[in-house]
Amino acid sequence: MSERFYFDINGERLTALVYTALKPLGSTLLFGPGASVGQHDRFIVDYATGLAERGLLVVTYDFPFMEHRRHKPDRNEVLEACCRAAIAAARECRPKNRLFIGGKSLGGRVASEVAAAGGEAVDDLAGIVLLGYPLHPVGKPVASRTRHLHDLRVPALFVQGTRDVFGTPDELRRALGALPKWSEVHAVDGGDHSFSVPKRGPVTQGEVHAEIQYDIARWISEIASVPKATAGAPARPRSIGSPVRAQLRALRRTATS
Repeated sequence: MSERFYFDINGERLTALVYTALKPLGSTLLFGPGASVGQHDRFIVDYATGLAERGLLVVTYDFPFMEHRRHKPDRNEVLEACCRAAIAAARECRPKNRLFIGGKSLGGRVASEVAAAGGEAVDDLAGIVLLGYPLHPVGKPVASRTRHLHDLRVPALFVQGTRDVFGTPDELRRALGALPKWSEVHAVDGGDHSFSVPKRGPVTQGEVHAEIQYDIARWISEIASVPKATAGAPARPRSIGSPVRAQLRALRRTATS
């Protein structure tokens, strides 16, 4: 279940949806969609709902070109301005929550650029979550969208399919170099850009998505357990406390049963 609210960018009203956390773990995830879909796409809705069921407050939003159903994406400065405005709106939903940002493909790339650029909008950022990061254009296997990632000062979680035509986990690891401590690359075996796996594989599609969602909630809970540290020097996450660990396990069992 989601609730609609609005935020402004340069006098233009845009739509966002908030998915209330089930048994809140104290973290908010702002999640932007890919270039060809909006926040009502089934993938975005399923992930926002699944992560809320696992204890995260999730906020989704659309870029201006999506809101107005234009096919051509906005200029990068507009995309980044929209992301910053959405960050401010997400922060207001639960001001005391630890804040994470990210998204699917384009939404993740824009969030990572905003995080890398720094500034007041991301001063209290805890980490970023990037699903299907577009490492390079299709058919041009040269990492062309990673330079800004070296300027990140917060941990990042990458979830990447091994058949992703925009970049595989191995390509991503080779291109990334050194990232902030506690960053991770989660490889989805047999997964494409949206983590779809062959139907005759050893696991079902539902199990694949449930495992990814559980891993996102696990990673965010571990990073959020760190006291707010100075930028660029994140402390080692503490082990998840027994109540939180038990809660995550219970949610995982519920999602896969």
